[in-house]
Amino acid sequence: MAVAGYVVLGVLAGLASGMFGIGGGTILIPALVYLLGMSQHQAQGTTLAIMVPPIGLLAALRYYYAGHVRLDIAAFICLGFFFGGLLGAHLIQPISDILLKRAFGVFLLLVAMRMIFTNS
Repeated sequence: MAVAGYVVLGVLAGLASGMFGIGGGTILIPALVYLLGMSQHQAQGTTLAIMVPPIGLLAALRYYYAGHVRLDIAAFICLGFFFGGLLGAHLIQPISDILLKRAFGVFLLLVAMRMIFTNS
């Protein structure tokens, strides 16, 4: 894939993130695995590297100005995410790629089923 293709993928993931609050896990990881042929570990690591700069800042500001951001909660979740991400990255390294891919797929399936079949 050429650089323009990577940018388009980023735009699509950013669009989904801005619209639905999703991105890395639901758009980028499957795209990196199935379109670019990355291993599950490479896709997850690359997606985490993408999140290092404040990529969601502009979208988050738009939600904030509309009154849809709870900073009192977001700050604490961010703190936990910071250290949890480090721990998760450390723990997942010895897991086989196929097991990691299957576990990720089950996670996405469970989230999808809950969103489709619950009324709340």
